[in-house]
Amino acid sequence: MPSSSKIKNLTSSKHLQIDKANTVMVVSIAAAAALLVFSLFAAKALASQASYNRKVITEKEKAVSQLKSNIAALDTLNTSYQEFVQRPSNIIAGSSNGQGDDDGDNAKIVLDALPSKYDFPGLVSGLDKLFTSSDYKVESISGTDDELTQQAVQANSAVVEIPIQLTASGSYTGSQTLLKTIESSIRPIRIDLLTISGTDADMSTSVTAKTYFLPEKTINIKT
Repeated sequence: MPSSSKIKNLTSSKHLQIDKANTVMVVSIAAAAALLVFSLFAAKALASQASYNRKVITEKEKAVSQLKSNIAALDTLNTSYQEFVQRPSNIIAGSSNGQGDDDGDNAKIVLDALPSKYDFPGLVSGLDKLFTSSDYKVESISGTDDELTQQAVQANSAVVEIPIQLTASGSYTGSQTLLKTIESSIRPIRIDLLTISGTDADMSTSVTAKTYFLPEKTINIKT
């Protein structure tokens, strides 16, 4: 029959084996849990990256499709522009190649109608040249040269008003001719106030109006 000391030693050995087995099991479970957590985070990161890549690819495909459409539209636009500019007669019945007041190609006519630069002295000079008739005499063309302020708003893409005042004298027929000239001007002129006084033979016409310019747009190419 085994002695008590042998029984104790055998029991202690079994306890050590059990403790060792428990330790190995705990370590294995902890490692498995850590691996599982890492795998879950890695899977989530990969799924997020895959979703992002799909979005990037989709947007790139849209950009390429839009670029192809733009290139096709550019060719059409260029063809239409060349046809518009190269017409023998411009849109105000002048010669596209002439040097007269009504001459010039259509692109020049459009730019003259709505300039992209604020030029008040040039505006007054142009109006003085426009309002020339034997039916009336222009006494004054005036306004406020606001160039410094307008330079500060050049980035604004909205149409900018330019107030002007015009005073002319002549007959009643001359006043009619003046108004018809304003109406037929290629440059848009909106009359805010019209004052006519005098007799049929000696009439004074005063016009408070606005014309306009459209600041040029700039294209900033980005990556």
